[in-house]
Order: sequence, then structure tokens, then C-alpha cells
Amino acid sequence: MKTMTAILVGLVLLILISTSLFILDEADQAIIVQFGEPLGDVISEPGLHVKLPWQDVRRFDKRLLNWDGDVTQIPTLGREFILVDTTARWRIADPLQFLRSVRDERGARSRLDDIIDSVVRDMVSSTELEEIVRSQDWEVDLDEVDDPTLIEREDVDLRQRPTLGRELLEEEILERAQRLMPELGIDLQDVRIKRVNYIDSVRRQVEQRMIAERQSIAERFRSEGRGRSQEILGEMERELRTIRSEAGRQAEEIRGRADAEATSIYGEAFGADPEFYTFFRTLESYQALGENATIMLGAGSEYFRYLESTERRDR
Repeated sequence: MKTMTAILVGLVLLILISTSLFILDEADQAIIVQFGEPLGDVISEPGLHVKLPWQDVRRFDKRLLNWDGDVTQIPTLGREFILVDTTARWRIADPLQFLRSVRDERGARSRLDDIIDSVVRDMVSSTELEEIVRSQDWEVDLDEVDDPTLIEREDVDLRQRPTLGRELLEEEILERAQRLMPELGIDLQDVRIKRVNYIDSVRRQVEQRMIAERQSIAERFRSEGRGRSQEILGEMERELRTIRSEAGRQAEEIRGRADAEATSIYGEAFGADPEFYTFFRTLESYQALGENATIMLGAGSEYFRYLESTERRDR
């Protein structure tokens, strides 16, 4: 009987000890809760700690925690509907206030959804799209812009630098959201816009406008190419006419010099022996008559003078 009693007492003591001791990890902080109400200060030292068996321990993470909001459709100041994806980093700064206000991390994320999404919507809807997508130090070298039509567009001014920019916009969102964090026991460290995109209908309009702009630029290039082609063909035609004219002139000069030289040779030959020259030319003309040629001339014509003299010699 005594043995059973000792065993029971030992089990009770073991249960009391196991329910009265707890180990706190170095990444956690804890609050002891009794009947739903927090007791004492926040326990932040890691190691072994003691509580009463009927008390509970609520643990809270010391580390930075991530928050990812849902992708939200928001109109900008210029009425362009865009999709905004936001993220943030936060930590539990006051576990006691955190427990009283949001109870746990799930409640905290729900409140962060409401607060950050509301601030982001207010800021985006009061800001131009260019201020959201550009940085404050964003600057364009107009000399390096390939498409000159972008410089002349009325809806986009590449010469104007953003007055706010993405970084200052995020800082303003963080500052406004931080004002509501102390009552939640949360320290909001950072808020960032991960992605900005057009909604589907606006994206299609933008794509169509981009396609139309590209087609306009392509047509302008084709028109410039055709103009340049005609200019090159005109220059080639002028050069060709110049070459032909110069070749014709040189050919006429060569022919003239050749005719002059031939005439000079004929003159020299005639001057050296006029009688022989006349005889030679007459013989050449006889050969041109051919075998069956018929010619009617007077009997006393000079053309047959050498034939007559030949016939006399034969007789």
C-alpha cells in the first residue's frame, strides 16, 4: 500500500514539474497567461523557466517576419488601372500589446492586410503612373533614345524627372502605415512594391498602341528607305549618263583622230605618186564589181582607161 502511494505521489510530482517548467528558445519571447489574462512581464531570456501548472505560455517570434499582400487592382491619378503587388517585413515589438490587440500572427497578418493595402491604395490612387514606376534619380539621355517619337509624345515627358519616384513613394507608404503599428505592438520595418502591371484590358490597349507605334516607325523607316533608294538610283543614273557621255566624247575624239590620221596617210600616199594612187584605187574598184556585175558607161569614160591600156598591151 505504501508503495502504491509513493508511486502515485511521484507521478503527481512529475506531472506538476513537467507542467510547471518550460524551455524558451532564443528566437522566441513569451508571456504567461492565466485564465486568458497575461501575467507579469515579457520573458525574453532563453532557457528554462517556471510557471504554475494551470498557467499557459504564449510564445512569440523575435525574428523579422514577412508579409505578402494580395495583388490589388488600383487606379492611378491618371486613371490607369494597374495591378500592385506589395510585400513588407515586420516584427513583434511589444508582445503584451500584440497579445491584447491581435492575439497571434494570423490576427496580425489580417490587420496588416487592412492597414497596408489601404495605405497603398490611397498613395497609388493619388500618384501618377510615371512616379510609381520610375526612380527619383531616373534620367534619360535623349541622345541615346532610338525612337524619336518617344521624345515627341504628349503623354510621356522623358525630359521631366520624377518628383516622388518609387523609393520615396515606398517611404511614404511605410511612414503612414507605421503610425498605426504601436497600437498593435508591431514594428513595421519595410514596405516594398514588388510588381506593377496593367490590368488585362489596359494591357491589351497598351500592346495595341505599342504595335501601332512600331508599325508607324517601320513605315517611316520604309518610306525613308524608299526615298533613299530613289536618291541612290538617281545618282547612279546621273553617273551612268556622265560615263556614257564621257565615253561617247572620247570615242568621237578617237574616231576624229583616226579619220584625220587616215586622211593624212591618204594625202601623203597621193602626194608621193598621184598616178600610182589613182591606179591602185581604180583597181580596187574593179574588184568590187564582181564576176556578174553589169555597168553601163561611155566608151570614152576615164573609168576604163586602165582596162584599155591593158588590152593594148595584150595585143
